[in-house]
Parts: sequence; C-alpha cells; structure tokens
Amino acid sequence: MKIIVIVIIAAASAAGVCDASAQIVRPVVRDAVYRGTLVCTKLPFISKQLRTAIEANVTGDSVRYKRPVVMANSVIAGYEEGSGSVDGQKINLKGAWKKGASGYEATYNGNFVRRSAKLSGTQNWTHEGKTYTRNCTGSIKRPLAAFLPKNVSN
Repeated sequence: MKIIVIVIIAAASAAGVCDASAQIVRPVVRDAVYRGTLVCTKLPFISKQLRTAIEANVTGDSVRYKRPVVMANSVIAGYEEGSGSVDGQKINLKGAWKKGASGYEATYNGNFVRRSAKLSGTQNWTHEGKTYTRNCTGSIKRPLAAFLPKNVSN
C-alpha cells in the first residue's frame, strides 16, 4: 500500500500538480464601466456636504466619466463630464461643468488596486462672481470579471 501512495505522489510531482511555486497568472481586466461615489467638501452656497455618484468608462488607456452636479435643495443642476487616461496603475481625470454664471473645472487622480481605484482631487468653482476651491475623495469599482460582457468576434 505504501508503494502505491509513493508512486502516486511521485507521478503528481512529475506532472507539476504538487508544485507549490506554481502561480495562477490572471490578466489585468481594466476595460469596463466603473461606478462609485465622490464626496466633496461643503461650499458656502450649498447647504451640506454631498455624496454623489460617478460613472467612468475605461477603454484601453482612455477614460470618459460623468457625474451629477447637485446644488441647493439637492437639485441636480446638470452633469460634470470629462475624460482622462490610465497609465499602468494610475488614473487621471479632468472635467468641467457650467450653467449660467456658475461652473467649475475638476481634476481627479488615483491608483487602481485590483478592480477598484481610489480618487482624490479638486474642483475650482466660480459662483456669483466669487471663486472657491474644494477637495473631493471617493472611489470607483468595476464588476467582477465573470459579470463583464464577453467580447464576441465573428
């Protein structure tokens, strides 16, 4: 009986089944729609600090994103839209929003860790002739790879 066990272990080792140093190499999946939230510091003309949604579509090394702009009384005044780039683990976004005499330019940067990225950045506002800068932080996350659409080639 001992001889059979030894033969099985030797065969498994020769086939690489018991190789502890073997690693599963998974490709990095970045192309997807990432969803998350951003929290920005309070502005004097907005009654409270708000958490708003953000959606970023990563394709290759480029990104397009969109998020609602919420003003007083939680009314959506429009959408901040922008673009950016992915360079290795880094993501950089730049966008803007404008309505009448109010508007801002925004920049957000972050780093990917697995299937999500933490973001931080600033918004430079103009509102009623005054300028304001506020900081924002948040994160975006893509679905598990198993739930991403499959590429179909004909």
